[in-house]
Amino acid sequence: MPNIKAAIKWQRQTDRRRVRNLDMKTRLKTLFKKAKTTPDQAPSVEAQFDKAARKGIIHPNKAARKKSRLARAIRTAAAAAAAAPVVTATVAKKRTTKKK
Repeated sequence: MPNIKAAIKWQRQTDRRRVRNLDMKTRLKTLFKKAKTTPDQAPSVEAQFDKAARKGIIHPNKAARKKSRLARAIRTAAAAAAAAPVVTATVAKKRTTKKK
């Protein structure tokens, strides 16, 4: 425990920042996962990564890497959806055999 008043305040500030930064990092992870499944959210998620990098919560290179991976994931998902054949639902009929 620090003995100096200013050091006590620094510790309180650090604790508050740590909690706030952890909350933002957790939210970014959740947004990233959701944006992979719903591509229309990608621009807002990229903006959130930029904002976190600007504020110093994450490193700017990490923000760029995450945005790049998100774009690649969306691109591959779109390509896979376009290449997949359309499956129509068919109802299978039961075969009934008469026993004599």
